[in-house]
Amino acid sequence: MNTPAAASTHAGDQETMGRTRRYLTSLGLPGRDLGELPASDKRFGDGAQYRIEIPSVEGPAPLRAIVEEAKAHGIRIHRISQGSGMMLLTDADIQEMVGIGHEQDIQVCLFVGPRAGWDVGIQVTTPSGRVGAAVLRGTEQLVYGIEDVQRGCELGVRSILVADIGQLWVLGRMKGSGDLPEDLDMKVSISFPAANPATARLLEDLGATTINLPLDLSTAQIAAIRAAVEVPLDIYVEGADDFGGTVRYYEVPDLVRVAAPVHLKFTVRNAPGIYPSGQHLEQVAVSTARERVRRAAIGLGMLGRYYPDAVSS
Repeated sequence: MNTPAAASTHAGDQETMGRTRRYLTSLGLPGRDLGELPASDKRFGDGAQYRIEIPSVEGPAPLRAIVEEAKAHGIRIHRISQGSGMMLLTDADIQEMVGIGHEQDIQVCLFVGPRAGWDVGIQVTTPSGRVGAAVLRGTEQLVYGIEDVQRGCELGVRSILVADIGQLWVLGRMKGSGDLPEDLDMKVSISFPAANPATARLLEDLGATTINLPLDLSTAQIAAIRAAVEVPLDIYVEGADDFGGTVRYYEVPDLVRVAAPVHLKFTVRNAPGIYPSGQHLEQVAVSTARERVRRAAIGLGMLGRYYPDAVSS
């Protein structure tokens, strides 16, 4: 909650930006990009417009680091997600992460383990075939992927990352039949790009409960997708280099206004890839996790300055 002094400061920041826009107008320039985008009136169930997600949290040690760093910065982290897959976590790892999540009120979202990029096929190693690196190949990998989800659910996981449309369809039917928990959140991975409203609607119809958008969509394209679906959208404010490395901190207020309900995601550029992760990369995973939280604090600072009325949990 903002103090009166902080609220006054934020109002001053907004007025400063307003003066900048008016100055550009006085020079015969437009004061903003043309085309007003609609503000979303959709919200999370608790009325919040936005939540904060830290991705690539690859085990208990990085998760503990995130909890410590969030306390140091005085911010709340609502969700963490993992990319290496549940199959590379021990039962004890998963149970510890789920336990930390319950204790700290952080949703723990774990990726399905198998994927084409780690299989025996070669198409996904080619420049044109890389888009299929996260799908499941054949019935056996589909079975493995479903087993991965069932194991996670048995260990307390209630949020998973899915990157294969067939698996999403099967998991949606399993939830409907009671073979998976009714409260299981199914998050669509950025590896499965939902770049237009029709694709987003299809994913929602198949059972997706939160949709990760490609990190390079314009606010206008994001607004169009928001108009088509009810589920939360997940948007990278800073993206990893291997996905293009966008850095959108000044857009945070508009992202919240246009895309609500939205998970704002923060990773870091110029960081080594850590998938599949493990103890050999633990120090990198921990240090980058800490920096992601610092980046989130920067993003929240932007939001506080230019959209102080934005509502979070």
